[in-house]
Amino acid sequence: MSAQAPSFVPRRVRWLAAGYLALAVSAHAYALETVNSVSLVASAVSAPSCLRYRVVGACFYLVCGFFNCRVRVRVKVAHFNPDLVVSTYNSLSGSADPVGGNPWTEAKLITGSAEAGAASVLSTALGGIAGWLPGGGNLSHGSQQNLIFKEADAIGHPLASALNQLAPLSLGLLCPSDATSFKPYFLSGFDVLAWRWGVPESIYPQALVPGLREVGQFPAYTWGALYPRTGSLTQADEAKMAAVIAQRAGDVVTRSGQPHVYRPLGNGQDGFRRHFSRGTMVWSPGKLQENVASGGWWQMTSPALEHSCHIFGENDLATAAGWGGGRIARTGNYTFTLWRPYQCCRGGGLFLGSVDFANNIPPANPSLGTVLSPGGLGGILGSPSPGAGLLRLPSLPNLPRFTLP
Repeated sequence: MSAQAPSFVPRRVRWLAAGYLALAVSAHAYALETVNSVSLVASAVSAPSCLRYRVVGACFYLVCGFFNCRVRVRVKVAHFNPDLVVSTYNSLSGSADPVGGNPWTEAKLITGSAEAGAASVLSTALGGIAGWLPGGGNLSHGSQQNLIFKEADAIGHPLASALNQLAPLSLGLLCPSDATSFKPYFLSGFDVLAWRWGVPESIYPQALVPGLREVGQFPAYTWGALYPRTGSLTQADEAKMAAVIAQRAGDVVTRSGQPHVYRPLGNGQDGFRRHFSRGTMVWSPGKLQENVASGGWWQMTSPALEHSCHIFGENDLATAAGWGGGRIARTGNYTFTLWRPYQCCRGGGLFLGSVDFANNIPPANPSLGTVLSPGGLGGILGSPSPGAGLLRLPSLPNLPRFTLP
């Protein structure tokens, strides 16, 4: 029998090497859960099903010369644009979390330190109780389990401005976007009072009455309530939780006069808004609504890069892994692209009107059945028409709009 060769590597060194190897593997895994501008552009280009390009109608213009007038007809097209990158993550840059900050690399470099500093200064100015501010992921305690807090940023997609430059050259076959690339529309670090404490939305009827604004179908299956639009949510599936937080941020940004610190994207109207932009008649999308795609739908870009879009809130009770299976981030950080629908046609005289013979809006989640209001309660009450539940809340007064510095 041959004797075993003695090991000349001390045990401590072997343990250190194993530890460094484990750290290297973890760092590699964490790096795979980040995105950059190039990968975001590539992910959008690789998802043609999110675009849903269609010829949907025709536009009519009156064109007059010296002796006569005639009607000019232009093709009207519709497609979705990648407007926003919405990131949800556990903690701000500069915190004790080694993977804290926006998982979008360039956004973290541009806004990370400013956002963390703003959160600290604002929380101190509001009473010096920074220690009470939620942050850092799981906040479960006592009887309150699966309570998670996430930051959220909504920043213009890298492709948005490129589309705006290409649209005038496309002869009306490409619709410009309302968004501007790399422009911050919402940074939760600046929104201390509303995003962390739920002031004043915690006392809104939508936050107090279950089912009024629900992502999913209440009470059969729900991913989470849309209100109050804060960073905290009770949800066992973290991927679903991140999706609901992204929906909340998108809901704020696509409306005007909300009690948050943000820049609105568009005018926040119901339905499409017609306007003329650089030689093109454009119909811009309205407010984002849960459970339907009329205001936009979502593409996950990290931790799993997907080549299709989703309407959050689908029924996954019949699946073993659920919607979150294969979508859970080890870092707790997620990024989604919000695609919003636009319609347009080339200009060409005095606009007379347009006619639509098709649309490109995907149907609501088939699993929602007869969902008749965005929040799900309308389906229970039996409202007769889509988007119009029996229960209508009174309009809230216009609140002062805060803007990011």
